[in-house]
Formats: sequence, structure tokens, C-alpha cells
Amino acid sequence: MRVLQVISSVDRSGGGPIEGVNQLSAILASAGHSIEIASLDPPDATFLQQSALPVHPLGPTVYSYGFSAKLIPWLRANRARYDAVVVNGLWQFHSFGVWRALRKSNTPYVLYTHGMLDPWFKRKYPLKHLKKWLYWPWAEYRVLRDAQAVLFTCEQERLLARSSFWLYQCNEVVVGLGTSAPVGNPEFEVQDFFKRYPELRNKKLILFMGRIHPKKGCDLLIDAFAKVLAQCPLWHLVIAGPDQLGWQAILSQRAEQVGLASRITWTGMISGATKWGALRTAEAFVLPSHQENFGIAVAEALAVGLPILISDKVNIWREIQADAAGIVREDTLEGTCKLLQSYVDMPEGKIQAMRERARACFEQRFEIRRAAQNLEAILSRLTSLN
Repeated sequence: MRVLQVISSVDRSGGGPIEGVNQLSAILASAGHSIEIASLDPPDATFLQQSALPVHPLGPTVYSYGFSAKLIPWLRANRARYDAVVVNGLWQFHSFGVWRALRKSNTPYVLYTHGMLDPWFKRKYPLKHLKKWLYWPWAEYRVLRDAQAVLFTCEQERLLARSSFWLYQCNEVVVGLGTSAPVGNPEFEVQDFFKRYPELRNKKLILFMGRIHPKKGCDLLIDAFAKVLAQCPLWHLVIAGPDQLGWQAILSQRAEQVGLASRITWTGMISGATKWGALRTAEAFVLPSHQENFGIAVAEALAVGLPILISDKVNIWREIQADAAGIVREDTLEGTCKLLQSYVDMPEGKIQAMRERARACFEQRFEIRRAAQNLEAILSRLTSLN
């Protein structure tokens, strides 16, 4: 098959969707399919060089909506080259542009919502939701309605999507998502991490990995760490991820106020051996998000057998809880304190059992090949119909 992945940006610092695109595409390509990417990035963006797949950058864009006059003409000129198109994400021009370009053609498209229909956004940002509602009936509603399939990464995401807009019609399919198991040398990865952060040797690390964003609950984590572990100097908090909103300065100030500034390490975005080294050296992975569609970092933590401490707003919490691969609590300060306290109080034998269950959870549910097979089956069926 010849497949085109369409996404607003291939910049990895933007979060999870591009990581999923890259990993799914790599597996499809290894199976003999031809995969290309169309994005709204400017052609001179340096991060384009990091892509292992051919990228067609159709930016630059204007407005926060990401409008590009190049997208629709390019898609119409090239749509016959592809057997299917996979759209990643909503609320920017790339999804509406695909609908405009393909709706009267023989090239089918499917759509990943990537959690962008979660009703949390409606509650948290009511004015933005009103703006989206004005846009919804003539744009994204049609994008979903006319997609051959709307793909969800888990059952919770599918159920939540129905609650955002009453005008909702689409062919729902849960296909899953995940990540690849690490293939590097574990000892080298651990040493790489400690080489960069030697002050963390002999510390017991709680690891947060993700964007530094208000929805991720980093403020809850800092306050909970102060309440539960202030008197336990061996414990140290590592916050790894890009700061796109300038929120780290506010969080650092809060850490100063609660006396934790010296016990938090801010690494920025880490990748490769350093990332896997951080995961392998941590005692537990924590994510007290107010909203999280899937959480690639959660799957990565499971892949190395790391116990998971998450809120019940991370959409794969049911799977984590069912497999006893971690602890789940509410996305409140009290809930986050309970996450940390429950883990700290756990006997070593139970922690080791949880580590084993975490690895089993990854292999059974979140190894990326399963999701790639599901996507391949859907695309193959669509191709056979045309």
C-alpha cells in the first residue's frame, strides 16, 4: 500500500502524536508498505531532517489555526498516488484540508482524534469550546462523518469523544496505540543518564516525563512530593520534558516556597539512551494529569517494568488498574499524595511483583506492533474496496 500520514507538525517537541506516527509508520514500512508524511511545517524547519520518512512540508502557516494555501492543491494533485490517507488530530487546517481535497475522490481517509474530543477541554476552556462549536458543524463534524473510520487509541477515549458535541456521527474503531520495546544496552543507558546527571546517583527517583503543561498536573506533583516525601532526603523528583508555555518558572518558584528546589531536577526534553536511562533508574513513573489521551511515556515506562502512578484522567488507567501494573487515584492534591504514599509504603516484594506485571501489561496491551497490525488491516480493507 501507498499511505500518506497527514499531521500538523513533525516536530517531536510538540508531544505524542508524531511519536505514534513515526512508530506505526516504521512498522508498516518494514512490512513493505510505502509511507510518506505531509505536514504544515515550513520547508526550512531544521527538525525535518530528523524524520526517517519522506516529509512534504506544506507550510509556513498563518494564524493559530495553521492555515496553508498549499495543502489542498497539493493533496488534489497527489491524491491518486496514495491508496489511503491517515489524518492525525483535529482543530487545525490539516484535517479540514484533507476533507476538502479527498471528499469527491477515490482516495479514502481515516482519522486519529488523539484525544482532541475529550470533554475535559470543554470544561476547562469553555470560551474556546464555544469557538470550536461555531466551527464544528461545517468543518470537523464533516471531517469525522465522512472518514472511512475514526480511530481511537483506547475504549475510554472512544466513550469520552461522544460527550464533547451533540452533533456527532462517525464510524468508531478502537485500534490501540503503544510504543516499541527498548533495544539499547540497559547498562549503557543507565550510565548515560548518570553521566549527564551525576548528582542523582544513589537517589531514589520519582520520574515525570512529558510536556510541562498545566493539564499534566505538575503543580500537584510538586505539592504532593512536599507533603509526602519532604522528610525523606533520599527521594528526588525528576521532571523531564519541554517547557513550551514558560510554566517551569512558576513551578520552580513553587518548589522554592515548599523547600524542594534542591530536590527537583529539570532535564528538559530527553531522548534516546538518556530517556531510557532515566526510565531504568527511576523507582516509579508518575503522571497526575487532568487530561491525557494515551500517554506514550506511560507505555515506555511499562516497557522497562516501571510501576505506574497515574490519575484516573489518563485514558488507559483502566488497563493499568486491571493488570495491577500501577496505582490509580484522582487528579487532585489528595489523590496525588495517595499515589506517592501508597507506593512509598509498599513492601519491596510487592514492588517487584508490580514491576513484573508492568512489563507483562506492556507486552500484552501496548507493544506497538499490535496497533500497527490493526491499522494495517483497516487500510488494507479500504484499499480492497476501491
